[in-house]
Amino acid sequence: MSYQIINSLKIETQKLESFLIPDRLELEKLSSKFLEIVSTLGLKIITCIIVYYVGRFIISWLEKILKRILERKNIDHSAKTFLNSLVDIALKVMLFFPIIGILGIETTSFAALIASAGLAVGMAMKDNLGNFAGGVMILFNKPIKIGDYIFAQGQEGRVTAIGILYTLMTTLDNKTIFIPNGPLSTGNIVNFSTQGTRRVDITVGVAYGTSSSRVKEILNEIIKADPKILQDPEPLVALTKLNDNSVDFIIRTWAKSEDYWTVYFGLNEKIYETFNEKNVDIPFPQITVHMSKE
Repeated sequence: MSYQIINSLKIETQKLESFLIPDRLELEKLSSKFLEIVSTLGLKIITCIIVYYVGRFIISWLEKILKRILERKNIDHSAKTFLNSLVDIALKVMLFFPIIGILGIETTSFAALIASAGLAVGMAMKDNLGNFAGGVMILFNKPIKIGDYIFAQGQEGRVTAIGILYTLMTTLDNKTIFIPNGPLSTGNIVNFSTQGTRRVDITVGVAYGTSSSRVKEILNEIIKADPKILQDPEPLVALTKLNDNSVDFIIRTWAKSEDYWTVYFGLNEKIYETFNEKNVDIPFPQITVHMSKE
C-alpha cells in the first residue's frame, strides 16, 4: 500500500515538474527581455537628461550673448524683456524635439499634431494673436515707451508696462487700465511726453463793458509772475471771441511737459483770485426779459 502511494507521488511530482519547467523558461525569457528594455530605456533617459542639461547650458549662454547685444544697442527695456522671453521659449521648443526623438517618439507626427493643435488654438485665440502682433509692432516702432503720458483708445494716463498682449496705463486718479495691443497699435495715439514742452491754452470770459487793454495787462502780469511759465516762445494774450454773454480772451503759454498741469491749474486759480481783487466781472449765462406795458 505504501509502495503504491510513493509511486503515485512520484508520478504527480513528474507531472508537476513537466508543467513548471516551461513556465520557468518563459519567465526567464520575459525577465531577460524586461531587463533589456529597462537597460535600453534607462540609457535613453540618461541620454535625455544629459542632452537637457547641455541644452539648458547652451540656451543660457545664448541668452547672455543676446542680452549683451541688446544692451549695446540701447534697446528699450520693454523690447529687451519681450525678446528675451520670445527667444527663451523658441530655444526650449527646439530643445524639446531632440529629447523626444531620443525617446523614440516620431517627431514628424508629433510636429504635425502640435501644428494641428496650434491651428485650433490660433482660431480660438485670434484676438489674442492680434494683440500679440500689436505688441510686437509697438515694441519695434516705439510710438510709446514706459513712463510716457498718452491719450489712446479714449483713455489718458501714464504708461507703466508694455506686455505681450496688453499695455498698462495709470490714470491721474490712480486707476490701472489694460489696453489691448491690437487696437492700440492700429489706432491714434497722442503722446504728450515726446516733446520737452507743452502749450497751455486757457480761455477767460469777462463782462461786456470791461476794458480789453486792462484785461490784457492783468493777464500778462499773472503770466510773468509764474516762474514755471516759459517766456520763449513768447506768451500770447488776445481777444478771441465776442460771445453771447461774455468777451473771451485766449491765453497761450508754454511750460515744460512735467509742469503742464501745475501751470494749467495754477493759472486758472490765479486769474480767478486776481479778477475778484481788481473787480473784473466774470460773466455767467443770463437772460434779459423786457416786460410789455400794455
